[in-house]
Amino acid sequence: MSQDAGVARLPTLSVLQASAMLVGMVIGVFIFKAPSLVAWNTTGALEFLALWAAGGLITLIGALCYAELATSYPHSGGEYHYLTRAYGRPLGFLFAWGRMTVIQTGAIAAVAFAYGDYASVILPLGAQGPAIHAAVAVAVLTAVHLLGTRQSANTQTLLTALEVLALLAVSVIGFIIARGLPSGALTAATGSEQAGLAMVFILLAYGGWNELSYISGEMRDVKRTIARVLILGTLAITLLYLLVNWALLSVFGLEGLRKTGVPVSDLVGQAFGQAGAVVTALMVCAMALSTMNASIFTGARTNMALGQEFSTFSGLGPRNQRTGTPTNAVLAQSAIVLALIAFGAITRNGFQNMVEYTAPVFWGFMLLVGVALFIFRVREPAREMAFRVPLYPLTPALWCAAALYMLYSSVAYTGWGALIGMAVLGLGVPVYLAGRSATARMARAEGPS
Repeated sequence: MSQDAGVARLPTLSVLQASAMLVGMVIGVFIFKAPSLVAWNTTGALEFLALWAAGGLITLIGALCYAELATSYPHSGGEYHYLTRAYGRPLGFLFAWGRMTVIQTGAIAAVAFAYGDYASVILPLGAQGPAIHAAVAVAVLTAVHLLGTRQSANTQTLLTALEVLALLAVSVIGFIIARGLPSGALTAATGSEQAGLAMVFILLAYGGWNELSYISGEMRDVKRTIARVLILGTLAITLLYLLVNWALLSVFGLEGLRKTGVPVSDLVGQAFGQAGAVVTALMVCAMALSTMNASIFTGARTNMALGQEFSTFSGLGPRNQRTGTPTNAVLAQSAIVLALIAFGAITRNGFQNMVEYTAPVFWGFMLLVGVALFIFRVREPAREMAFRVPLYPLTPALWCAAALYMLYSSVAYTGWGALIGMAVLGLGVPVYLAGRSATARMARAEGPS
């Protein structure tokens, strides 16, 4: 997040390669967990499928807006850089604080609970089994990072291919064993006041597209290809998600889908018995561990950057000279994640509570990023841009409207988790003011140089 110019990279990614990376960044463990929660918050199968399609459209609109920002202001800080440039250093700090205490840590905890749910299929540990599995996974991965173990940098395409093949296999199995949709399943819903909450879970499954800002500099002829990458990648993800959810609906129906916490494992279990369910659970656990590992890695580095830029958190800045790992940043992040897992364990649903905890803060900043695009257009009308969002100002206006609706939904239709997340974000204000006052006092004490 430091205000560096970034490291120049040779543009090597083709449209197909970049599209595969986009698909790989989005598809993750949440597609194996979200369908049941979405079913609880919809009143009919048609509404259920329509909301998944709407999620794809919202994702495409947001990604187009990010494409303009990423190509106009390329920077390793991503959203932090856009927000600081548009609104100033205080808001930039608040985003960094929110990412450390709510957004990134809450997302890691949510993935950990999804891992715990599927790990419990393999090794049941009682009512608190998912939380126990989640905590153990976080602790083990933290230990791996402290040892300095590096991830392979060349596995993304393979992992993406495996993820897509796994979801296609699940869909095929579902259609083979299904006896058709329940009678009337595709009739129009009467309207669900909780559709907004359903969209919170759906867009969590579509999450990750904002990482596009980190690969735009790697793409060949980015001005011509980025729109194609976004359209192809988003369409592929949307069609795949619709296919998977149609298959789940065909097997379970809406009511049955509400009753299963591990729908994919239960679907494969119907076809191949307990052995098939265990194999599926192992696959999902592996995907969850991969997601958690990457999230711990990137989250710790952004926390390290926070420590290097703001003296209040200077303890997070140093790297271990032997391993190159930001030890304090890793430990602080994992401590927050474990605390969130403990919080989730004593409440009604660990995964859902983590989603509620992160959603308002995440969508609040997404709204501000969308508004930043308008700010940059007004401030710098003559700036040469490699990519301009199509149908401006309609497209970014739609994105801002969607983000505002998601912000409202994540507050209005969720529980205490949302309020706690916003309260933790609010604590960043006095922390920033205290740090600024301390810095001012130190400057006065040192006097003029």
